[in-house]
Amino acid sequence: MDDGIESTSNVNSDLKKLQRVSDLIQMAVSFKYWDECLDPQDLEALWGDPEVSKEWIDAGEDRGQKVHLSRDPDGQPYLTQTEMKAVAAIIVKRHFISQIDPEIICAIAELESDRQLLATRYNKKIKDFTIGIMQLLPQTAEWLFREMGYRAYDIVGNPDMLYRPFTSVYFGAAYLNWLSSYEGILTLENHNSIPESSHVPPVSLNTGDAWARWDSRSSAGDMEEMWKHPAVLKEWSRSGERRGRVRFSHDAEKRPYLSRTELMTVLCALAEVTSMRFINGVGLRTGLMGIEYHKALWLYKELGYRDYRVKSVECLTNPFVSMYFAAAYLVWLSQYEGRERTPQFVIQAYLGGPDNVSLQETGPLWRKFEDALNHYEDTNKEQGNCSIL
Repeated sequence: MDDGIESTSNVNSDLKKLQRVSDLIQMAVSFKYWDECLDPQDLEALWGDPEVSKEWIDAGEDRGQKVHLSRDPDGQPYLTQTEMKAVAAIIVKRHFISQIDPEIICAIAELESDRQLLATRYNKKIKDFTIGIMQLLPQTAEWLFREMGYRAYDIVGNPDMLYRPFTSVYFGAAYLNWLSSYEGILTLENHNSIPESSHVPPVSLNTGDAWARWDSRSSAGDMEEMWKHPAVLKEWSRSGERRGRVRFSHDAEKRPYLSRTELMTVLCALAEVTSMRFINGVGLRTGLMGIEYHKALWLYKELGYRDYRVKSVECLTNPFVSMYFAAAYLVWLSQYEGRERTPQFVIQAYLGGPDNVSLQETGPLWRKFEDALNHYEDTNKEQGNCSIL
């Protein structure tokens, strides 16, 4: 009997606490128009979506004027299904292309918040509040920003940013992306927990025109060195490249990658194995060399490799930055645990982790590396030298 009374009392206390927080939110955050909860370029992107544009025009909205948010019978602002699909698609295209299905984002938003911008829920299990369309803990979003390098939207010290739809969807997608590589588990139950591991999720980054050029990702000094390389100069001149506007090569899916001639100046075979020379990386590996953000940050902070600064995951899409920290990591692995290590150990440790190396048998990663190395050794006879280790 007492337990029942105590349980009821706790529930009532939680409800009162939630109501107080909701009242405070209504006072602190209030959106009437789309223009109040997103940046101008995001609004322009929504107008650029044919279905959203049609829906808004049919509702009497005019381009160039403030766009009203839809409201439910209780007066709460929410996104229509058309708007929700568009926001998810825009965020995925900008930051997570080929990594997350926008429909999953929409389904979670539907389930967690009914697509309400100011949704707030008290989670009794973790004794804290989740907020916004994607129902994230503010500390989860800050963790993603500070530790994982997801910095397209600055929310540190300003959790109210999570009530903005693009911000909420961005960090929700970032967390889903992280969860997809966290022990292979992705469920709604673990959507709002902060994991203790420091693994970094796969990231696919900006694919706009500006990011399709070498010059947008590399320093002027690095570009000058590339222009001085005879084979690179010949290839770029032949394809009509100009100083200041050197384009990356692209595959059929418009993903930027390095040609083999461009790659001859760096860690050739390893890049072939880890990323197939794709600038943004492949699968769970970030960047050209597949070096994770937390490793690069550790090398920068703890081991003093500071010729390039690594501020966020996006820094690792600069080929020079990715190669620099990959080379630094190889140096560290070559003296792993204070012992001189063989090239076979170093390569397998780089690709699969130092704790997973088996020198008694040549695993598939080592054989794959050898195949790539043999290819580059054959190419070197015609085009110059490439030092692997």
